[in-house]
Amino acid sequence: MVATSFIGLGVMGFPMAGHLAAKGHDVTVFNRNPAKAKAWEAAHGGRSAPTPREAAAGADIVFVCVGNDDDVRSVIYGENGAMAGMKAGAILVDHTTASAELARELEAALKAEGKRFLDAPVSGGQAGAENGVLTVMVGGEAETFEAARPAIEAYSRMIGLMGPAGSGQLTKMMNQICIAGLVQGLSEAVHFGQKAGLDIVKVVEVISKGAAGSWQMENRHKTMNEGRYDFGFAVEWMRKDLGICLAEARRNGASLPATALIDQFYAEVEGMGGKRWDTSSLLARLNR
Repeated sequence: MVATSFIGLGVMGFPMAGHLAAKGHDVTVFNRNPAKAKAWEAAHGGRSAPTPREAAAGADIVFVCVGNDDDVRSVIYGENGAMAGMKAGAILVDHTTASAELARELEAALKAEGKRFLDAPVSGGQAGAENGVLTVMVGGEAETFEAARPAIEAYSRMIGLMGPAGSGQLTKMMNQICIAGLVQGLSEAVHFGQKAGLDIVKVVEVISKGAAGSWQMENRHKTMNEGRYDFGFAVEWMRKDLGICLAEARRNGASLPATALIDQFYAEVEGMGGKRWDTSSLLARLNR
């Protein structure tokens, strides 16, 4: 087992760090709200530190899971940042869904100091983090990936090295593009079925076993049909992710017309007061 630190104890990071501790890894945590770090310490053992630098000191692997590019920079750079505390040869694994540009920046900055980096965004949501069954999409060097993989396996069921630094983030962008399209299609189908007077649950029992089937259909059709939208990944987070996708598309020349339109649909949901509703709330927009 290795010495690790985990920076960022939100709905994802809190259980992910817990799985590391449960698997026998030595874990030191940092959270910008110290009370959350103390709560994690009480629940899982380990230690908490007052700064990212102190959390990273002596760790073989430093995990980060925060909100966005700016949040990542705020906990990694500077006098009290994680990079200042990392020892030579240590690995920083960034689980934040952020830009590919940031991933390349961090790899270069860490390499200049004899340290290593992986961008490793995750998919599976809060439930996946709590149950230790996340999918992890990784960018970086193969040797660094293999060194970090045993620890990452503590909270994942699928881990893939997708290419050099930034490739994990680009893969996550593809993931979010797919999910946005799936949720919009499912929302339109449920909306159509409701208007047609069909029994949505019975319909999905049939069509989910064919080519239309998806995780979203299996896991969200009942709550959508009931108008309940408090399950997992929030609209404001999806909008952040789709913003990253659209910015990258402007850089690489990709055309994402449906993604851009669905992002605007989510903006309408936010305007309805649905900032914290889950992503299946695209149906609420149709049912206004």
